Amino acid sequence: MNFSTRVRLENEMAVLEPLEESDFDRLYSVASDPAVWANHPNKNRCERDVFQNFFKGAVESGGAYLICDKKTGKVIGGTRFYGYDKDRNSILIGYTFYATDYWGKGYNHSVKKMMLDYIFQFVDSVIFHVGAENYRSQGAMKKLNVRKVREIVVAYYGEPDRRNVEYEITKQDWQKFEENQ
Repeated sequence: MNFSTRVRLENEMAVLEPLEESDFDRLYSVASDPAVWANHPNKNRCERDVFQNFFKGAVESGGAYLICDKKTGKVIGGTRFYGYDKDRNSILIGYTFYATDYWGKGYNHSVKKMMLDYIFQFVDSVIFHVGAENYRSQGAMKKLNVRKVREIVVAYYGEPDRRNVEYEITKQDWQKFEENQ
């Protein structure tokens, strides 16, 4: 891997800060709300011990971020790059969640755009896994012009396997999409 998934990224709405072990309480303050996980495959991540496992996997991934509101500096969620595949020159983006106050306000699109703009300097395609029943996030995928590839079972770090929908976007398709925006 000739790039870093631990760089600070920012745009007009959000700042992505590389996740540190010392960030648990900051991120759990968002994750402890059961409504955050209502549409996710693993709905019990609001429980402290379950979230500790999720957080451990995030730190170990080497590509996890705190999502912060640029205006206030407040932590509003988390996301990550993971699963780099050298042979396919691809990477996954996922494990994304937001405080409910930030739903439907453009933060997810803004953050995904920032991540895609950065990572497409280094890879040819990006893959997303979205819970098969997470229709809210599946709708967000359509707004990014990604292509639905298949339904698969995803093995989560220390959690039960879950059905997911896999989406993909290539660097070329992202550049065309951006030109038309």
